[in-house]
Amino acid sequence: MAEITALVAHEDAEKGVVLLQESLDDSALPEGDVTIAVDYSSVNFKDGLAVTAGGGVARSYPLIPGIDVAGTVSSSTSPDFAVGDPVVAHGYDIGTGRHGGYAEAARYPADMVVKLGNVTTAQAAAIGTAGFTAAMSVEAIRAHGITPDDGPILVTGASGGVGSVSVDLLAAAGYHVVASTGKAAAHELLEQLGAAEIVGRLPEEGEKVRVLGKAKWAAVVDCVGGQTLAYALSTLKYRGLAAASGLAGAADLPTTVHPFILRGATLAGIDSVLVPIAERRAIWERIDADLLPPHLDLLTREIPVSEVPETLPSIIKGGVTGRIRVKVAGGF
Repeated sequence: MAEITALVAHEDAEKGVVLLQESLDDSALPEGDVTIAVDYSSVNFKDGLAVTAGGGVARSYPLIPGIDVAGTVSSSTSPDFAVGDPVVAHGYDIGTGRHGGYAEAARYPADMVVKLGNVTTAQAAAIGTAGFTAAMSVEAIRAHGITPDDGPILVTGASGGVGSVSVDLLAAAGYHVVASTGKAAAHELLEQLGAAEIVGRLPEEGEKVRVLGKAKWAAVVDCVGGQTLAYALSTLKYRGLAAASGLAGAADLPTTVHPFILRGATLAGIDSVLVPIAERRAIWERIDADLLPPHLDLLTREIPVSEVPETLPSIIKGGVTGRIRVKVAGGF
């Protein structure tokens, strides 16, 4: 048995949820075939919710948060993984129901782990759940048969993790990307990622969401939900697709059936949590081949894991642009 350092979230009757640095015996890790020496994790909205009282994602405490885990195999009883293999693990109940990536070691069943190809562990953590979700969104648009010739693609919540990676991937694929964000400070980054146009939050303040608005978008990557997704659906072109993965704005969807029955619109739900492992591995192979964000370094900043407790509240308040990679090895 060995000791590991970790950030552990605890429920506190007076303070709500507190995140403390602790030394643990590695026997505290969940059962699994593959033990990972963690190099990196990342900061996600879900990680913020996991350490927020009433956040609704943590199943129990104490909990090591961190829904993204990237590192190298330190021990394995699975024939599919050998010591030294670079791997990534995310989704399922990692960081919400079982200990996650804000620790020097992690352990999971083999069917929750993906062996990396040319993608480094640093790149894998920068991509993480957000970039994986963006890749799934782009794949949904492609699979629907939508090409750059079909018209502009709207990305809502474009300054966030899913949004910024989506802008990067879609622009690299030749699409005319319209990035919607309420953060003026993010405009320069979005331009560098390839956004052809940058607009404010949609719908605009005071703008009424019509049953059917003017058809504008061949597809939409929506990270916001609520009125924004309703607006996007009402302004999709004929047989357009909205890939919806977020609720940063709201969880409700105040819309009608009109976009679906009059314009043949498709609402595609994008979930990265319960993706079967075979499909998850196939998507990472695509990321390795042709879905690696070309400006990943530009949209990523790195912090040591010791700074996570002060960083997580900011992502809940919408104060994070792009991706934040967390250096775990040597970061405590």
